[in-house]
Amino acid sequence: MNSTTTRSAFVALVGRPNVGKSSLLNQLVGQKIAIVSDKPQTTRNRIMGVLTRDTLQLVFLDTPGAHRPRTRLGDFMVKSIGEAVGGVDAGVLVVTADAKVSDTDRELLAQFRRQQLPVILVINKIDLLEDKSPLLTCIDMWQSEYDFEAILPLSALTGEAVDTLVEELSAFAFESPHFFPADTVSDQPERVLASELVREQMLHLLQKEIPHGIAVVVEKMGEDVTEKGQDILDIEVTIYCEKDSHKGIVIGKRGAMLKEIASRARAEMEALFGIHVNLQCWVKVKEDWRNRQGLLGSFGYTLQ
Repeated sequence: MNSTTTRSAFVALVGRPNVGKSSLLNQLVGQKIAIVSDKPQTTRNRIMGVLTRDTLQLVFLDTPGAHRPRTRLGDFMVKSIGEAVGGVDAGVLVVTADAKVSDTDRELLAQFRRQQLPVILVINKIDLLEDKSPLLTCIDMWQSEYDFEAILPLSALTGEAVDTLVEELSAFAFESPHFFPADTVSDQPERVLASELVREQMLHLLQKEIPHGIAVVVEKMGEDVTEKGQDILDIEVTIYCEKDSHKGIVIGKRGAMLKEIASRARAEMEALFGIHVNLQCWVKVKEDWRNRQGLLGSFGYTLQ
């Protein structure tokens, strides 16, 4: 093969909730394109990340955590995993060393088997292991479940062994033009990125269950110029809750919680977009929106 021949591969990142798939995606592409929190099911939509190194381009699909759905939103999230796995050249199953193989994991592996998909097992969060001996037990356990192309302990947080993962995945790339320009890191529109950054701060700041009943919609987004001639990005966001009591918690006493959410999200947006941001947030109630198909579609949860 000519040294200038371009190669590409599509790779699905899959695994149970809270194993670090989004952190791994951000580390792979070298930029924050997926929100991260310690709460399960942080990712709702399939997110595409792009890594281009010279003649190699890897396109990653970060999927919601595999789980048993309890709402129509959950159904959508699980279906998006199936869609992602159905059209890729390789898979990366992300696990942690302390987790046993679950029925959900076995369902994923069965799907890989049906498609004869080459899969790399990534054991994430090794930076949290003072004693690395559990890794050997973990590797033995997973080797008995599937014929993985490689098993790779790494840390998405520190970046340890992430370059090795890229090298392993390059073996699945095929000769083709690159699908995205070299400077592309994600297919996510700026409106989606902005709404996700607001939702991320709510995951960090609010009580355990409330963020799962929240949707964030960007109503308006556009650049303007201030009186001093400074470029500014105006963003108007509506936060939808399922209950009036949740609305009160999101707003907080004298609006303190909403101000904190907006302040943190604004800082993240300015870092991502490279421009001053004027962020305005409102809160509304849409009861049981996670089970209302029409609202799910209007909030952006639709399969392609």
